Amino acid sequence: MSVKCAVIVFPGSNCDQDNVRSWRAVTGLAAELVWHKERSIDNYDLIIIPGGFSFGDYLRTGAIARFSPIMSEVARLAGQGRLVLGICNGFQILTEARLLPGALIRNRNLKYLCRDVLLRVENNNTAFTSDYRNGQVIRIPISHGEGGYSAGPRDLQALLDDDRVLLRYCAADGSVSPDDAPNGSMLNIAGIINKKGNVFGLMPHPERLAEEELGGADGRAMFTSILKTLIGGSAR
Repeated sequence: MSVKCAVIVFPGSNCDQDNVRSWRAVTGLAAELVWHKERSIDNYDLIIIPGGFSFGDYLRTGAIARFSPIMSEVARLAGQGRLVLGICNGFQILTEARLLPGALIRNRNLKYLCRDVLLRVENNNTAFTSDYRNGQVIRIPISHGEGGYSAGPRDLQALLDDDRVLLRYCAADGSVSPDDAPNGSMLNIAGIINKKGNVFGLMPHPERLAEEELGGADGRAMFTSILKTLIGGSAR
């Protein structure tokens, strides 16, 4: 099998090895760490931008990482249809790079949050969610201080019109109310996809619950969804 996965490493990334391990544990395939100063990653089918504190979150989360040499290449490959997954700080970087709309701002209680949350799958007709069911409630951890998704009215409406909100914070019965979004995200948004359907950003960490040994495996289906897409040849 020739599927190749790159996990980008910035100064301050701390979930890079977690993604390498989870990708291998779920798919049986290796993932390679790629330093942010690299300028060519054309031979990879999947690019994961992991969580952490790139460049110490100075200035603004993801704002400095956005200018790393590798991000021009990520943007180029995303434009060609290559799959890009941004998790937590990776999501923040993708919004700063304008590969996804909106921004991630300080949690509404101004406190760092690290705990499991419940999410409702809003759209399983994507490369990243096909192994979930629409309306399925899953448990995934969050770990962030700036996770409140915010966007202008036009961007929010476009996300809704195009069914590009893939995950929402919810209650155990799948209902959605503002109280269920621990960080104050608009419309309870936990993850969104670009219009082309190949760039996905989310604040929760699927790699932290992708194996039963970790206490649950609700994140596993995200990696199996991606693998099935790549094997099917629809990623490029």
